[in-house]
Amino acid sequence: MGQPTTVSPALRFPPELLLRAQGAGLGIKAALFDVDGVLTDGSVFIGEAGEVFKAFSTLDGHGLKLLAQAGIEPVVITGRDSAAVRRRVADLGLRHALYGVKDKLAAAGPLLATLGVDWPDVAAIGDDWPDLPLLARAGFACAPANAHVEVKAVAHHVTSVPGGQGAAREFCDLLLMAAGRYAGLLQGHLQTLDGR
Repeated sequence: MGQPTTVSPALRFPPELLLRAQGAGLGIKAALFDVDGVLTDGSVFIGEAGEVFKAFSTLDGHGLKLLAQAGIEPVVITGRDSAAVRRRVADLGLRHALYGVKDKLAAAGPLLATLGVDWPDVAAIGDDWPDLPLLARAGFACAPANAHVEVKAVAHHVTSVPGGQGAAREFCDLLLMAAGRYAGLLQGHLQTLDGR
């Protein structure tokens, strides 16, 4: 089997945005993700028996896996609790998720302390008012294109696409590029995954 050619990343972000996405501390160590409106488009489908259905983007899912590979801990903090979200978190192999959280700041503090991460080394993406306390404290704050206007106003970056349609992946790619890990991960994907 021949060696793959080297690829240069096609994705580009402005240098000043990349600098900001490095965080205000020692570098981004954890990334906080809301679910509804970020990992989904915000729609909630409820079946006749009360079951909840949500649609997730596979692009976003792979982005969260890449963050973990790069040493940036993905953390889900969501105001709702559902079997669909728990299944998605489990399928992605995420180690940290908080469900049914009313006060996201109160919930995030102890988890970040457990991880040994301070707010300047945290990135966060959210779309609505319950996410504002996290976004206002994070070293880097992001909002999807479909976010509420007040959330966009505090974000350092607003994605080019809405939640559930690649917004989380854009956030992940930006963090990976700012950390200097994007090109290496991209090149690694040209190899077979089984090491042959």
